[in-house]
Amino acid sequence: MTAGRAGVADVVLVRRDRAAPTGWTTVVRLLGLLPGHWSCHPEVDQDRVVLRVELAGATDASAVRRAVTCVLADTALRGWAEEPQA
Repeated sequence: MTAGRAGVADVVLVRRDRAAPTGWTTVVRLLGLLPGHWSCHPEVDQDRVVLRVELAGATDASAVRRAVTCVLADTALRGWAEEPQA
């Protein structure tokens, strides 16, 4: 996860397992597992999902990181991982 422009956290997920569903299926699952009140803006490709989460109220970058870590443990997202930061 990276800090994007002010007030936004960028989460980048990549498909590590070719047997895992593509990005278009994964983004639906990802959004369904994250808090519903978050304002998220996805950019989706077959093997990569960039999710921009607006930071507001109690939602800060650390809350986004904790939620994404939890969500990635769900079997619905097996084969996907957060892209390591450079």
